[in-house]
Amino acid sequence: MLSTMRKQKDSIVIKIVFVIIVLSFVGTIFLVWGKGSDGMGGGKGGYAAKVNGTTISLEDYQSAYQRIRSMYQQIYGQSIPPEMEKMLGLRKIALDSLIDNLLAMKEAKSLGIKVSKDEVSASIESMPMFQVGGKFSFDQYQQILKSNRMTAKDYEQGQEAEVMLRKVQQTIKAKAVVTDEDALAQYKKENDKLDLEYVAYAPSDVIGEVKLTDADLNEYLQKFPNDFKTAEKVALSYIMLDPTSQAAKTSVSEEEIQTFYQKNIDRWQGKDGIQPLTEVKEKVKAEAIKQKTAKQVFELAADTLYKNIKSGDLNLIAGELKQKVQETALFSASTPATTLIGEAAVIKKALELKQGELGGPVETAKGIYIFKAKERKASTVPALAEIRGVVEEKAKAAKAVELAKTKAENVAKQLSTKVALKTQTTGSFGYSAKGDIPAIGASPEIVEAVFKLSASQAPATPFKVGNRWYAVRVKSRTDAPKVQFDATREELKKKMLPKKQEDALAEWSKGLRAKAKIEINQALITDK
Repeated sequence: MLSTMRKQKDSIVIKIVFVIIVLSFVGTIFLVWGKGSDGMGGGKGGYAAKVNGTTISLEDYQSAYQRIRSMYQQIYGQSIPPEMEKMLGLRKIALDSLIDNLLAMKEAKSLGIKVSKDEVSASIESMPMFQVGGKFSFDQYQQILKSNRMTAKDYEQGQEAEVMLRKVQQTIKAKAVVTDEDALAQYKKENDKLDLEYVAYAPSDVIGEVKLTDADLNEYLQKFPNDFKTAEKVALSYIMLDPTSQAAKTSVSEEEIQTFYQKNIDRWQGKDGIQPLTEVKEKVKAEAIKQKTAKQVFELAADTLYKNIKSGDLNLIAGELKQKVQETALFSASTPATTLIGEAAVIKKALELKQGELGGPVETAKGIYIFKAKERKASTVPALAEIRGVVEEKAKAAKAVELAKTKAENVAKQLSTKVALKTQTTGSFGYSAKGDIPAIGASPEIVEAVFKLSASQAPATPFKVGNRWYAVRVKSRTDAPKVQFDATREELKKKMLPKKQEDALAEWSKGLRAKAKIEINQALITDK
């Protein structure tokens, strides 16, 4: 069938908007399988990873990454912001999928898996994008490949690898079995009721027990110096030119008014649409004069500054511009000088200057600034004696967190050895995927742990819920009726099978990775 398809030459013009999107996912990494000197896309543009001597090229990686990113954009219906992409770990997902698929394909031979031409043909023919009226259309197949600059040979090779991967995965999944014991454990987890006893510690419960020496405080200060650094400060000498004071001396021509009106047409939007120039001419003229004046004053300030910048003499510049030099005391970004409140651009630039250095011009809504850093005070970590109270407060809070956890760990060990302790109880509750536990709150980790246990058993370690550490023990467990399990056992096993299969595949892939020699280009997956 494949050779027949290649021989056909007739084609039709097909316009299907989603074709490119669909094709971007078909074949995954396999459109380039087998190309390149090293195996998998070993091109000249560097590598993404090397797996047992086979290279995954940067080109393949970028294609996989873009496909995954496009998929998520379609899911969310919008562009993915950098912070969400970082959270999702899309770059790592793309590279991991390439590595896992490559390892799986390498295992196909040892598993005795082969793919026939008929299987490849059947796979292609079943794809909706290649069908017309529910039946495979060679014309459509040929046109779609052509529009995406693919040859039938390349596509079919890619599809052969795709079918091979599916067969490998199906082979591993087929080995997964849900036993009666698995089903019973799941049934009990979903239907039994538990009552927990617990002991909890929060930092606020134990902070009164925290005693710190000077050595402790010094150690904390050295460990977290940035928490106590003083703010970087600067004192300025500056001049400010106010363009509005020069506006009366500025004139604009009719051509300039017309140009300004056209460039800023949206400003003249009225309730009935854009207002004609004849109706808003005076407003346009005033705005044009304002803009022209600001530009002229800025250029004058810049020319004067750059002409005298080597001198470092702000008074000289002020004299030429007929301005008065103003002074500020030392200030920081968070506590600016009174005269500079709201002037973020000036403050930012001022804090970048070296002592004695001139800066500007910086234009703000108030005016145009030229300034000089007359004094700088670097950020420092004060001596403990100067900030003892603040350091002690922070150190105590940190130590209280450690102490609360330590106490909970000690109690957890005691509970796991069935020691009798003074505890609180949750009351009876059932399994919840969200981890809802009466009196404790939401903790999926606790729920997953305790529903595997019998009465009087306890996890060996505590759990953090909010700012509190909980050591827990199963006080009692009420079993669900066994007769109901017997009636639903087979249905439950079918329900559990897909996850069991996915877990088996994941474990198999993990084993392949453990045995493989993998070199990853870390620059690709490092957060930027």
